[in-house]
Parts: sequence; structure tokens; C-alpha cells
Amino acid sequence: MSSKEGPGGGLVAQMLLCSFLWASAFLLLKIAGTGLSPLALAALRGVMGAGLLAAWLLLHRISIVPRGREWRDWAVLGLLQGVIPNALTVYALIQISAGLASMIQATTPLIVAVLAQALFADEKLTARRARGLAVGFAGMILLVGPAAFDGGPIDGMGVASMVVVAVSYALGNVYVRAVPSPDPLRLAFGQQFFSGVPTFLCVMLIAGPSAFAGVADSLPVLAMLGIFGTAMPIVLYMRILRRAGPTIGSMNGYFLPPWTILLGFVLLGETISLREIAATAIVLTGVAMLTAGPKPLARFAAFIASRRG
Repeated sequence: MSSKEGPGGGLVAQMLLCSFLWASAFLLLKIAGTGLSPLALAALRGVMGAGLLAAWLLLHRISIVPRGREWRDWAVLGLLQGVIPNALTVYALIQISAGLASMIQATTPLIVAVLAQALFADEKLTARRARGLAVGFAGMILLVGPAAFDGGPIDGMGVASMVVVAVSYALGNVYVRAVPSPDPLRLAFGQQFFSGVPTFLCVMLIAGPSAFAGVADSLPVLAMLGIFGTAMPIVLYMRILRRAGPTIGSMNGYFLPPWTILLGFVLLGETISLREIAATAIVLTGVAMLTAGPKPLARFAAFIASRRG
């Protein structure tokens, strides 16, 4: 069995940790209560992430200068996984509800599956993978669907922007799979650098230094955001994509809403509904179906058949 077909519990544990760290970023932002605009915050996160990863690399005497094709890889990932989605998400959230934006972005694994099917021989969309993707997406619809249309009239440009965001993330996931023998740490640094710095320069050009006036009031929380909500999960995610491939790796995003809901319940006292519990169970079932591999599923089916006999 290839690692792509049966990644095992270790990979699922990495996906859970990665998504937990990313989900904690939403909580940190809520606690910070900073006056930064969404685009300024995206720029700051990219710069902080790049700075922290650069410090780690230099501490271990690893060069941060791109070598060979790394210039292209870093720039492409910075554009697809940072600049484009960050800017368009900010615009979309002005036009449509956050629930609808989240639901559209949740189509990313489905887009990845179609692209990977066409590009990679070992990423074929088998019946098992299709079922896992469908079940996971159904859970996401149940989870965020009721909030999707709470924002009033649906703006076509806002919807189109989030579709581009989903496609951009999907292209970035597939691109990582095509990078020959990358170092996940250097790839994560490059993406953050080419995502954060151009966005930072754009914010400075449009709004000036005043756009970052709220940084001092929330510096400790923002530092935690840079370390635990940005630098660490992006390194983990690069490892996941390289080990499991884009189809399974992109399912990592399905864990974000459940973790966010759970963290809000535990730390902020927010309520959890039965719908959210059921939706989370469905999402986890879809991910399990996609990552378990055919042999564990066959053994489980054989066990059920023997019980019936």
C-alpha cells in the first residue's frame, strides 16, 4: 500500500495538530481585539511568519537565500496561497456573509481532487476518495450552511471572489506536489515571505504606517499568532502535502471549523449546538474514509460481515 492510499494515524495526527494551530489563530485574533484591518493583519501575519522561520533557519545555519528554481516556487506559492486569497477574501467579506464565504472556500478539496486527478497518476479519484470527499463536504455544508445566507442579498462579485480564492488555494496545493524534493521548512519560509512582504508593501502604499497603529496594544497576542497560528502550522502543512498528496492534504481545511467551535466553547464559553456536533462527526467520517486506506476499510467490512454471520 502506498503512503498516498493509506497514510495512517500519524498523518491524521499531524493534520489535527496543524488544523488546531490554524484554528487557534481565529481565537487569538478575537482575544486581541486589534484595530488592524483584515488586509493589514494578513500582511503582518505573513511578515511575522517569514521572520520567525528565517530566524529558525539562520539559527541552524541554513541559508534563507533561494537556490535554483526556489525563486519561482516561493513566488508562485506566495501569490497563490497568500496574496490572492488574502486580498480577495477581504473584498468578499464586504459583499457577502462570512458563512457563505466559508462554504465556498470549503470547496477547495473538491477542486484539488479534480486537478490532481488530471495531473498526477497516483492521485486518481477512486470511488473511496470520492465518497470521502463527498461526506466531508456534506458535513461542511451542514456546519456552515445555515449561516451562509444570513447576510442578506448575495452579491455576485463577492461569490466570484471566493470562488477564485478556492481555486487559488487548490492550485497552490497541487503546485506543492509538483515541487521536486523540497525542504518543507524552506518552502514554508518562502511562501510566507512572498505572501507577507508584497501585501505589507501594498498596505503601506495605500494606507501608510497608520494601518499598523494597533499593533502595540496587542503585541503579546500577535506574537503568539505569528508563532503558533502562522509559522508552525504552515511548516506542518507543507509536510502533510508532500507526504499525503494534495487530495488528502487539502482535507486538512475541513478540521478548521470544528476546532474553532470547540475552542470557542472551552475558552470563550460559546455554545455548541447538536447540528454542529453532528456536522463535525460527518466531517471526521469523511476524512477517515479518505485517509484510512483500502485495507483497513476491507478489514472493517469483513468484521461486520462475520458478526452478521
